[in-house]
Amino acid sequence: MAKTRHRALADFLKDQTPDEAFRVAFEAERAKLQIARWVRSTREQRGWSQAELARRVGTTQSVIGRLESASDDREPSLEFLGRLAAALGFHISLSFEKAGRPVVAGERIQGR
Repeated sequence: MAKTRHRALADFLKDQTPDEAFRVAFEAERAKLQIARWVRSTREQRGWSQAELARRVGTTQSVIGRLESASDDREPSLEFLGRLAAALGFHISLSFEKAGRPVVAGERIQGR
């Protein structure tokens, strides 16, 4: 049986999509989908409706619905995501990645 070689999605995309603008847009959409799935899953684990989560965040049910469906072209602000995370009992953790590995706080970035 032939051995299958696994590749990171980022490497695959680099080979398949030489257009940098497309890759950036793809990653933005992927992030939106990850947020949408996380919000819905976490909300459902708590047994809350979209309306209940909206009340706790200080927004409307339709905003939560659009966020969970990833159907809104607008991107949520960091402030809104912070309120959303807090309402669900979490905080936001942000990282920047380069070349497939995370940049650790305090690490010197090459080229500087």
